[in-house]
Amino acid sequence: MESISEDTIAQLDGWWRAANYLSVGQIYLLDNPLLRTPLTRDNVKPRLLGHWGTTPGLNFLYAHLNRAIKAREQPTIYVTGPGHGGPGLVANAYLDGTYTETYPDITQDVEGLRRLFRQFSFPGGIPSHVAPETPGSIHEGGELGYALSHAYGAAFDNPDLLVVAVVGDGEAETGALATSWHSNKFLNTTNDGVVLPILHLNGYKIANPTVLARIPEDELRSLMVGLGHQPYFFEVPDDGSTDHADAHRRFAALLDDVLDRITEIKANAAAGDEERPAWPMIVFRTPKGWTGPATIDGKKTTGSWRAHQVPLASARDTPEHLQVLAQWLASYRAEELFDADGKLDPHIAALAPPGQLRMSDNPHTNGGLLLKDLRLPDFRAFGVDVPAPGATVAEATRVLGQWLTEVIRLNPDNFRIFGPDETASNRLQSVFEVTDKQWEAEFVGPEVDEHLARAGRVIEMLSEHQCQGWLEGYLLTGRHGLFNCYEAFIHIIDSMFNQHAKWLKVTNHIPWRRPIASLNYLLSSHVWRQDHNGFSHQDPGFIDHVVNKRAEVVRVYLPPDANTLLSTYDHCLRSRQYVNVVVAGKQPHPNFLTMEEAIAHCTRGLGIWEWAGNEKVGRDPDVVIAAAGDVPTLEALAAVDLLRQHLPELRVRFVNVVDLMRLQDATEHPHGLSNRDFDMIFTPDKPVIFAYHGYPWLIHRLTYRRSNDSRIHVRGYKEEGTTTTPFDMVMLNDLDRYHLVIDVIDRVPQLQSRCATLRQRMVDKRLAAREYTRAYGDDIPEVRDWVWPDARGAQGGGPVDAVAATGGDNE
Repeated sequence: MESISEDTIAQLDGWWRAANYLSVGQIYLLDNPLLRTPLTRDNVKPRLLGHWGTTPGLNFLYAHLNRAIKAREQPTIYVTGPGHGGPGLVANAYLDGTYTETYPDITQDVEGLRRLFRQFSFPGGIPSHVAPETPGSIHEGGELGYALSHAYGAAFDNPDLLVVAVVGDGEAETGALATSWHSNKFLNTTNDGVVLPILHLNGYKIANPTVLARIPEDELRSLMVGLGHQPYFFEVPDDGSTDHADAHRRFAALLDDVLDRITEIKANAAAGDEERPAWPMIVFRTPKGWTGPATIDGKKTTGSWRAHQVPLASARDTPEHLQVLAQWLASYRAEELFDADGKLDPHIAALAPPGQLRMSDNPHTNGGLLLKDLRLPDFRAFGVDVPAPGATVAEATRVLGQWLTEVIRLNPDNFRIFGPDETASNRLQSVFEVTDKQWEAEFVGPEVDEHLARAGRVIEMLSEHQCQGWLEGYLLTGRHGLFNCYEAFIHIIDSMFNQHAKWLKVTNHIPWRRPIASLNYLLSSHVWRQDHNGFSHQDPGFIDHVVNKRAEVVRVYLPPDANTLLSTYDHCLRSRQYVNVVVAGKQPHPNFLTMEEAIAHCTRGLGIWEWAGNEKVGRDPDVVIAAAGDVPTLEALAAVDLLRQHLPELRVRFVNVVDLMRLQDATEHPHGLSNRDFDMIFTPDKPVIFAYHGYPWLIHRLTYRRSNDSRIHVRGYKEEGTTTTPFDMVMLNDLDRYHLVIDVIDRVPQLQSRCATLRQRMVDKRLAAREYTRAYGDDIPEVRDWVWPDARGAQGGGPVDAVAATGGDNE
């Protein structure tokens, strides 16, 4: 590109000054937005909230990107890791007109400026950070550490898109961000877009220097080169200069060089070059709080940590600070930028690209605008045969993988599977019949590198943070996907899930934000079948974490067998604006429901399995045995079998729960049951013995409003585990069939002492089972080989069929 003219430099500087002025105004001003009268304390907000330190750098970059986008007609989105630059992103969206188009009451005049300023960090207004309310954002300000992950997720399958990702130097110290530099090893040069990382070195966090700002430039350069980037360095000295023409000139030239290099890389790829390029990145070093007051109360402010938040915290109450604020605002010379009516000078406004080339109006930042329904195969065709409950066995996730294989085949450019090296381990490996794992680093040969290719629909990296961030970026820009993970390790992304759930909750109430595809988890290798990994891999608590979020957003499913898993996941991939958590085992497990029964059961969310109970028509049961989860369902059914053998007169009702949120009151969750319907299923007063997949207190929490809720007794995981057999694992946590029978005896009044002999027999069974595991390293045959009675003759007296049950390891 040719060197820019002095007129363009003036235009860039005008935009930047305007954005800085609007940013300071949002933090401080309640009224008098253009200082047409002398500033008074009544013009200043009573509570000063926001962050200034990172904002002027973000504004500078935004102005220069506007110029480049307009000149090159390059679709671009702007992801800002320093999310507390919220006033800057709002200011730029206002300057380019998008904000007024989105919020017509924030007009392009003095009154609109007053409203713009007043709403910021103000009751009934907008947050202080980059938020869903901000046009052009896909990255919440509270999501420190995930900027690059979101950026790369947005770039996947968007070959024409440039994603500029500004990384704060404080943010760069987080584990998630430090790992995300490696995302360049997964970006396909032809099929995907481009991510341009900009490391914003302004030197300080809240109260401390940042690591990357305090190492020699050669060391920082070596770090970035070692991470696979070609770094370009830009620096503005902290000398208090008010003439920024040289900075504009130098950065414009550097940005053109970077974009020219990107164009060259894309052209080489189109011509057949398959070598992974060293993608450009920019190290952008500026003073913190650039253009703000050099000192306040005699202490250095600009270029120090004191500029991080609100440098003049006493502007309303201290005449000296009020005067400094007036001088600071005056330094931007707003009278040169806005006319008498408060409208931006047309020459400056012309810097903005047209229409959807504006970063604040790019449709990828409102992904629901671009979202297309998936083409989903009929999951019924992938179901397993169930001639009788428990008569066949399947690895549920392997069956699901066969359906997902066809999902990928039908959706080759808007569906991806993300996971931390566990797609095959979680039994989804049939997807590799139609796709590979995308990989842009070195290859050593097909005899070792199975299913690795330059392009693929599966992306694996042993970082849950990256998988979560990539998927979020992919979804937020209008595509579909799922994240498969070991159940215990999904906790690593707890805070990332929090932020995404909050994003969905807020956007549900922003009319211009269109619904996006749900974030779908598939959690396998779960707590009850960690046969050789043991205690470190046993934690079902992610469910507890998820249900803390708003009911309108979260869904939790515990399908008990393969057919219910297929029906559940078909629903999840069709849904919008949810976080769907599905927990399913990958080990051989009995199938209980035919496909038709599974569909009906999943539609209800929970239900009575008539074939499992022995109720009498017209009479209440004596006890309700309920289960949620595949292993709890198995143990609960085995307990019912024992009760039917030893206490045939006992009336037992069996209830299975696949949609956990059905247990809540209808006033608390959209899927919740009314009290009448809950009592219809669980009875209003009979004992309920509940075998649950996770921590038992969650069931109590979900049902605490129900009639006589103290009658509900829950067995689940209580933080007891080790490397042991499957049945020993459930015994360690008192979830086993024998203990469930004991619970029934203890809680059904007419049993208790009358069944003391049977109770003692169950205690002895537990002891014998434990001794057997210690002697033989396996579970007792009567447990290991148990099947539901109706299945024992379903195959003509032969062994139970194994449907896709190949066993295998349990990584």
